Amino acid sequence: MATKIRLKRLGKIRAPYYRVVVADSRTKRDGRVIEEIGKYHPTEEPSLIDISSERAQYWLSVGAQPTEQVLALLKVTGDWQKFKGLPGAEGTLRTKAAPADVKSAVDAVAADAEKAKAKASEKKAAAAEAPAADEAPAEDEQA
Repeated sequence: MATKIRLKRLGKIRAPYYRVVVADSRTKRDGRVIEEIGKYHPTEEPSLIDISSERAQYWLSVGAQPTEQVLALLKVTGDWQKFKGLPGAEGTLRTKAAPADVKSAVDAVAADAEKAKAKASEKKAAAAEAPAADEAPAEDEQA
């Protein structure tokens, strides 16, 4: 049986995400699969690529052929270089930065809000003092 490692499309219109699957080459794109070995979400920043290296190596070793798109993903994760014995097996996969501590993020937003309130109150006080200062010289001129 000729097997392919390819993408299975899921998601809504204009919001795709994919599963990296091993399937018979004669089946439909989203048809029956032999095994799911990963997932790919291209719309996230950076794109989420999560492929089981162990299973990808196994399927490559038994002769499964990756499609062009999957080959590019395997090169990014470093699995293709590992399979071929090439340098650069660590890949070039970018990952999301670890989310900041939620408590510190909330505190930072609260501090910014306090600064904004202080500026607004200073402007309001300055605006209230300015008309009062303008009225005082006018009274002196009339006297």
